[in-house]
Amino acid sequence: MMFSSIPGLHEVKEKLIASVQTGHLAHALLFAGKSGSLSLPVALAFSQYVHCQNKNQTDACGTCPACSKSSKYIHPDTHFVFPLANTKNEKDEEYFRSEMLKKWRSFLLSQPFGNLAEWISSYGGEDKQALIAREESREIIRALSLKPFESRSKIMIIWLPEFMHPSAANGILKILEEPPAQTFFLLVTNAAEQLLPTILSRTQTVHIPLLGDEDINGYLQQHHPMEESKRQEIVQIAEGDLNFALQLTESEEEPHQTRFADWMRTCFKKDFAKLITASEAFHELDKLAQRNLLTYGLSMMRESLLQVSGAGKISRVKGAEEKFVHDFSKIISLSKIELIARQMNEAVYHLERNGSAKMIFMNLSLQISKAIHP
Repeated sequence: MMFSSIPGLHEVKEKLIASVQTGHLAHALLFAGKSGSLSLPVALAFSQYVHCQNKNQTDACGTCPACSKSSKYIHPDTHFVFPLANTKNEKDEEYFRSEMLKKWRSFLLSQPFGNLAEWISSYGGEDKQALIAREESREIIRALSLKPFESRSKIMIIWLPEFMHPSAANGILKILEEPPAQTFFLLVTNAAEQLLPTILSRTQTVHIPLLGDEDINGYLQQHHPMEESKRQEIVQIAEGDLNFALQLTESEEEPHQTRFADWMRTCFKKDFAKLITASEAFHELDKLAQRNLLTYGLSMMRESLLQVSGAGKISRVKGAEEKFVHDFSKIISLSKIELIARQMNEAVYHLERNGSAKMIFMNLSLQISKAIHP
């Protein structure tokens, strides 16, 4: 992957490129961003830039032998460690590792902005806990003990180190602090606060922010032409998460404004019979549509928060959404918005862990009704 393939993040890219150009490259970088940020693509692009044989001031060349291999994620001097569910069955460990690496490369090629749930789904590990096993620390040390095959440098990319078994995390501390010459660690995390302090102290943090609306809007315009109204709705719901925005472009669902507004009115009226019917309809939606509705609801809570706080001038809603937010804000308060948003976030959490959609939605509806009418 090249930096040019990643929208936005210009300041981050410039600093990373400058560190290579000036030779001031830390031996261990921590690419830290919230879930939905492009931390992994940035690390992959940085790795390709380091290996590139004809790099320029703004990006890798994209055509040299090193770039050709990096673009397929098969460069012999770039190593990967990533969370896995235990799906080995009776196959030996070496065969399992080889097969998972093939699936990993296929995943990066097909879903360059993908997340953990999509990675797990790609190899069928949904029903098992993903982690970076304790044996990986020995594999990391073994791989980095070898001399580079083609490049001047060796790179170890550890995706989501917060999933490392404690023994694995402790097992890499020494090599992380004193790696072999021209060896670089790129740790990519969505939860830096969960990492061991001893790992944090050995890395230089590169903060990867979520994308701005204009970056996502521009990317969709270039790669996924669609009606202006739909694109603007997707940009608003995505809230800086490009991968989520791309999922929304593939959704056949109608805009969520009407469904969400009807749901809130039903909660306000405490029409429990209608809420039961709505929960059954919610259950029939696919997982993406269920998550989309709740994410849309969270965006409406944010807009209502702005309205109640007297900051409506920076609101992004228009038309029917603006009217809904205006009316909803009359019956809601800051504390109620906070409570409802927290309940929606918990509902998203349970949906992602395969909870019963019908029960989750019904419980959430009751909690919203209770919040509106304490």
